[in-house]
Amino acid sequence: MNPRLVFLATLLLAPAGALSAPDVSKPEPKPNIIIILADDLGSGDMSCAGATTIQTPNLDRLASEGVRFTQGYSPSATCTPSRYSMLTGEYAWRQKAKVNTILDGDAPLCIEPGRLTLPELLRQDGYHTAVIGKWHLGLGDGKTKLDFNGELKPGPLEIGFDYAHIIPATVDRVPSVWVEDHKVPNLDPADPIVVSYINNISEEPTGLERPDLLIQGADKQHSGTIINGISRIGYMKGGHAARFKDEELASTVVAKTVEYIERHKDEPFFLSVGLFEPHVPRVAEPPFAGTSQSGVRGDVIHQVDWQVGEIMKTLDRLDLAKNTIIIFSSDNGPILFDGYYDRSVEDLNGHQPAGGLRGWKYLVFEGGCRVPFIVRWPGQIKPRVSDQMINLVDCYATLANIVGQEFPASAAPDSLDLSPVVLGKTDKNLRDHTVLHGIGGLALRKGNWKYIPASEGAGGIGSGANAEDERFAAATIPEPMLFNLADDPNEEENIIKKHPEQAAELAEELATIRKSPKVPTQPKS
Repeated sequence: MNPRLVFLATLLLAPAGALSAPDVSKPEPKPNIIIILADDLGSGDMSCAGATTIQTPNLDRLASEGVRFTQGYSPSATCTPSRYSMLTGEYAWRQKAKVNTILDGDAPLCIEPGRLTLPELLRQDGYHTAVIGKWHLGLGDGKTKLDFNGELKPGPLEIGFDYAHIIPATVDRVPSVWVEDHKVPNLDPADPIVVSYINNISEEPTGLERPDLLIQGADKQHSGTIINGISRIGYMKGGHAARFKDEELASTVVAKTVEYIERHKDEPFFLSVGLFEPHVPRVAEPPFAGTSQSGVRGDVIHQVDWQVGEIMKTLDRLDLAKNTIIIFSSDNGPILFDGYYDRSVEDLNGHQPAGGLRGWKYLVFEGGCRVPFIVRWPGQIKPRVSDQMINLVDCYATLANIVGQEFPASAAPDSLDLSPVVLGKTDKNLRDHTVLHGIGGLALRKGNWKYIPASEGAGGIGSGANAEDERFAAATIPEPMLFNLADDPNEEENIIKKHPEQAAELAEELATIRKSPKVPTQPKS
């Protein structure tokens, strides 16, 4: 029989749908992930959280399109440990010798190369990974003195990032330069960089020697080499062509971030963006100077909002917003005076950076560790405000579960998969406790109970709105403290004598957690 007739007969006699084309639909693309981490931003610093002298329309929009957690925490009340915990899923205080402090600009890398970090895990899953902005996790191996004129490694590229455009530490620490991948860009070999945190190796004036040259007065710690009219922590010589300009930092972060997103829009990417604001020294770019009613600190928070808005605008323009998870938070709570006399206290104008919570950056009180925490994923996250507890250390396990990437249980020992919480699939508080770290030691929040052991040197750094108020400026915690945050969210009454059994139970649990870095039991949703 004619083959063509056989084929036609088959078509006519076949049941409906039996010869339909095979399903060749593509699997859902993995979501892009952007984590934006502000520096020293408080839980009360956004207008969506109650601020009136500071306006944050872009952050408000982000919150209105996602979930805003009112019980979001940084793992530490200081920067380096929080950033370490976010990328490793491990509390930084477990690695005390390496990272339980604020690193200088020439400190060695505190995350060992080869570790399965969050960016490395995502890279193994096909993501392109990048970090732009503040780094503050060290560079080099610590075996030899870090040479900023050569290759700076190990660094971000050795712990899971494919691209890096960073500043080594804080803006108030030398060296005041950018680092792209392994090198300082725009460096003139005839003007090499020399850095010291011990001796003044520079011929340039310091803030102590020439306070008349400063655009902001500074305390002794911040009165090293003057760069751009601002004295820094430490001493720097050379590298003049490579030095950043404070009033261009935010624009550079935006430009590099937009450029990166445009370059990798056709593949899944993970991007960590470290903003510099409102950390000191506070310098507002011209469009934002004088725009708030809370002085320069308010102005640079407007700058934070603009940067977030530009990132969101880029995602909209490239039609990437729907398939991009944005996490916005801060590495620790707020601080007003922190080394520079910029009128941050005098110009506060009634604003409450910590939303009325007790304490500031450096301290284990709520004001030091409770931070803004917003997650947006259009179509996947129902817009809402949640009082469920979440910690930056949970980014690791939560994002891994969302993208379907498995990892050894030991890789992120303190990270919980809170994807059911983030995606709104449960009303339960899956994280029932969190350990908080500050200059003076550790504290434990479990449910609504908060236990703070006695310690020395728990404060005395920086100041709040009222430095004479013992709640903000206590240099020590002479006796253990217990608070019930449900009844006393501002930690005003120490009730340890009323509930000694509860305090003893929490003290024992904190001691157990400290001694045993066990993988946490994953809660059931």
